[in-house]
Amino acid sequence: MSTSQINNPLHGITLEMIITRLEDHYGWEKLGRMIKIKCFTKNPSIQSSLKFLRRTPWARKKVETLYLRTRFS
Repeated sequence: MSTSQINNPLHGITLEMIITRLEDHYGWEKLGRMIKIKCFTKNPSIQSSLKFLRRTPWARKKVETLYLRTRFS
């Protein structure tokens, strides 16, 4: 294992996996209230969210932070 990834809790988790898991856990409506970005509120989909989050670092950071703070059952 690379030593540069030891302290990275998102290592091996794709952005698509993150969005899918958050959507399953919260649903689009609640995600849109928690993180106010249009890809979660206006015709939300995994693909539109991926497209937006891949080119918008501040929004991706918010999504990754929510993922890390969420307690999945």
